[in-house]
Amino acid sequence: MDSGLILLIFLAFLFAWGLNRVRRAFRLGPVAYAGVMVVFVIAMLAVWGQSFR
Repeated sequence: MDSGLILLIFLAFLFAWGLNRVRRAFRLGPVAYAGVMVVFVIAMLAVWGQSFR
């Protein structure tokens, strides 16, 4: 497995944990939480895809 992909998975878990704490503080709904996670996943896939060039 690519080490960059492992790092991105770790960052995704860290981001989800932090976002969950922020969501509780700002009382965001599940739709906002899902929207932020989708944008994060797309951004991380784009960063990972750039490493193949």
